[in-house]
Amino acid sequence: MSSVDTTQRDFEFNDRDFRRVCELIHARAGIALAPAKRDMVYGRLSRRLRSLGLQSFKDYLDQLEQHGGEEWQAFTNALTTNLTSFFREPHHFDKLHEELQQRASHAPIKLWSCAASTGEEPYSMAITACETFGTMTPPVRILATDVDTQVLATASQGVYAIERIAGLDAETKRRYFQRGTGPNEGKCRVVPALRALVEFRQLNLLSSRYDVGGPFDALFCRNVMIYFDKPTQRAILSRLVEHMGDDGLLYTGHSENYLHAADLIQPCGRTLYRRTRRSGA
Repeated sequence: MSSVDTTQRDFEFNDRDFRRVCELIHARAGIALAPAKRDMVYGRLSRRLRSLGLQSFKDYLDQLEQHGGEEWQAFTNALTTNLTSFFREPHHFDKLHEELQQRASHAPIKLWSCAASTGEEPYSMAITACETFGTMTPPVRILATDVDTQVLATASQGVYAIERIAGLDAETKRRYFQRGTGPNEGKCRVVPALRALVEFRQLNLLSSRYDVGGPFDALFCRNVMIYFDKPTQRAILSRLVEHMGDDGLLYTGHSENYLHAADLIQPCGRTLYRRTRRSGA
């Protein structure tokens, strides 16, 4: 029997419903939901029930499994956590600046943001490239992918609430963002030249192969692996390293560690990894 009080809820949401959600999102996107996420799951998915005019989570999950279709993407979007900001973990962008300087003769330099969310990370990478090379057309190409189509749509537009860039210095704001006026008051947009440096594309990291090209000189995979269990992390890493250059760097989140995958990647700095050298290579 469910131990959660549902008297104040519009829909019944019992233990079996929650277990089904956990199993489905793990199979679909590799996300491992902890019991503490139960209220979050109810809050986000109840919006889908209202939108579809359904009366219970059982009905919703039955329909999802039987008919799926586009609702699978809506289900995934609802349960994806997208926490990001411009120049989050700034030491990574200092390091990227150094790496770009060292690779200036190796153009084009290929970068990949593989959990791009609403775009702040890849645009921060693009700004770093522009600053490094002193031009709005640096020899850099940035691929930005995410499983969530809604956040990718936001990222592709490059339009943000003005508060999102509050922490940036005045010159960065002036050079790389256009401030909205009239009906767009309170918003800003990345300048077209910056937008042109980034290609946005949907990608599920659980896919058996990544059609992304490469090899990449820098691969940002930050604060996404924490949602996966260790076997899933390892499976993803085994695919990511195939797209890393021999001297490419993997940038990871501050709370992530990969001691269990030492045969794939080795630490080489603060939340930085390189491919593990293979014997005989």
